[in-house]
Amino acid sequence: MPKVILSDKLNEKVIGILEEAGFEVKVGWDIPKEELPQIIGEYDAIIVRSATKVRGDLLEKAVNLKVIGRAGVGLDNIDLETTMARGIKVVNTPAATTNSVAELALTMILASTRDVVKGTCEIKGDPSKFKSMKKELFSREIDGKTLGLIGTGRIGTSLAVKCKALGMNAIGYDKFAPENPVIDMKGSMEEILQNADYISLHLPLTDETKNMIGKDQFNLMKTGTVLVNCARGGIVNEQEAFEALESGQLGYYCTDVFEKEPPDTDNPLLKHEHVIISPHIGAQTKEGNMRASVQAAERVIESFKEL
Repeated sequence: MPKVILSDKLNEKVIGILEEAGFEVKVGWDIPKEELPQIIGEYDAIIVRSATKVRGDLLEKAVNLKVIGRAGVGLDNIDLETTMARGIKVVNTPAATTNSVAELALTMILASTRDVVKGTCEIKGDPSKFKSMKKELFSREIDGKTLGLIGTGRIGTSLAVKCKALGMNAIGYDKFAPENPVIDMKGSMEEILQNADYISLHLPLTDETKNMIGKDQFNLMKTGTVLVNCARGGIVNEQEAFEALESGQLGYYCTDVFEKEPPDTDNPLLKHEHVIISPHIGAQTKEGNMRASVQAAERVIESFKEL
């Protein structure tokens, strides 16, 4: 009977799914991460989200590990080079949280357009500002505006469908997928930067994409463009984003991610009124968690059938 440990919080439905498939299940999401290396050697499989880092000492002590299940998309927290060298199979759930992340990006677009965060903070701080803020928060609509997508995979496409339903146009650029049935694809990222009113990033963090959006890219954008980053911290140069906000070139920066998480207290973006922040919650919905948990368990089960 293979033994599997669930080291990050998953939907409890996965326990029954795994046990029914013949696995001995250890619910370990309350175990301190620094204690995992002491027990990981007992297990044939581990299912994680993003909190557990399957590398270094943990991976070294995982002498019986055969399969790693990642309930989510990104594999940043797993040492893929070592797992490949040792023949450990790594599986993830790329489609499980697509809608969750796309909905957060849409929330960012709407919140920035109508200045709802600024209004909330100002009036909670001083209710007497209610009438003056009504005059100040004279905003616009998204209907008829252009959404530019850099990265048009599952999440980018899902966001495009939602935004088009609200009357927006959708243009996109993807180095690896030049065609898309619902997005007007362009031949370069520069075309997106120059023509979009809102730009949403949907890319992994790689050597190529690190600091991909910086001063030169901000200068190509329309004045007042809204930039949404529900992808990965590090894709946007944060200091240069702040400078673009200060100059008015960038209208809003809406981000779910930072290069360093949590961000340093002196990060200038934290103090700017045209920055909307969520704490890396793109995939954090009940529905997304259920799909990711169940799909991760199913993929681990399938992997053991193939061993």
